[in-house]
Amino acid sequence: MANDPDSPKPALRSGFSTGTAATAAALAAAMALKSGQIPDQVTIQLPKNQSIVIPVFAGSAQKTIQTVVIKDAGDDPDVTNQAQIGVILEETDKGLVIVGGQGVGRVTKPGLVLAPGEWAVNPVPRRMLAENLAPYLLEVGLKVTIFVRDGQVLAEKTLNPRLGIMGGLSILGTTGLVKPFSHGAYVATIDSALSVARALGLTEVVLTTGGRSEGFARRIRADLPEEAFVQMADYFAVALTKATQKGFTRVGLVSFFGKAVKQAAGHSCTHAHKNDLDLKIFADWLPTLSTALRAEIASAPTALAALDTLKKKGQTRVISVVAQKMLASARLVTGSEPKLWAWILDFDGTILAQAD
Repeated sequence: MANDPDSPKPALRSGFSTGTAATAAALAAAMALKSGQIPDQVTIQLPKNQSIVIPVFAGSAQKTIQTVVIKDAGDDPDVTNQAQIGVILEETDKGLVIVGGQGVGRVTKPGLVLAPGEWAVNPVPRRMLAENLAPYLLEVGLKVTIFVRDGQVLAEKTLNPRLGIMGGLSILGTTGLVKPFSHGAYVATIDSALSVARALGLTEVVLTTGGRSEGFARRIRADLPEEAFVQMADYFAVALTKATQKGFTRVGLVSFFGKAVKQAAGHSCTHAHKNDLDLKIFADWLPTLSTALRAEIASAPTALAALDTLKKKGQTRVISVVAQKMLASARLVTGSEPKLWAWILDFDGTILAQAD
């Protein structure tokens, strides 16, 4: 039956990166430069000896050659999915020149793989462009101007402004492909955000579980610049490891109650698909409460329900145990340094517990 919960779920569909889209558009333009015709599709060589066929959405071979590809992120929830990524191709006497056009950002802060002032076209997409255009570069130099329609608007929905990439999107990709809910992509974002903070000379960073917890943390820690706040999402251990490796001397952890319990329990990743929230563990940490109250907490259907029970009973003070255990779990990851502090927030931003 279609609604049978035990029936196998369909595999999530992979897509391709902004770097692959730009490369496909550039190859289509180079082919048009030679033949006068915009192809319907092109075959792009990817890193790791892979290839992909990509349709060409639109093109013009009049005074200048312009081509557009529709970026397909597959089943990944990417803000660039279905974005129109294109190039304007011109002949030059300088070999291969890659620049950004409308909707492509520029780097303005140190700490990224590209220096301030450069167009935000990462090294792998640059290499893909060079390799795929190599046969055409034997005859003529090419200037590739990459553009993204509505790229500046889309970039506001990403962490680009925080990372100092201003004016548009980044042209990214390490494999050329996008895997749904990519662990690697998010970890790379955490790493970049921490690198920017360190390059700006910051010694303290605050790891939050998302945008809402960050918003509350920034109001309370208004003494820190925005670059000090990094959204680790579910990647508790990875973010702590990278913050330690980059030499921060003080690291804060800010979480809502449910994520805090998972962190306190020592889960390296707090995603629901990875680890269920076992409130029995939390209840076992509270020997000062009555047996009946501990049983009620252990059987609560959600973290919010358990928290509501504690509020009704006037027992929110016991949440301090979770904050202490958060730090203990974090210390197992970081070792003796850096100094650590933790806040557990209520859903209205009130600090329920803290440890330092």
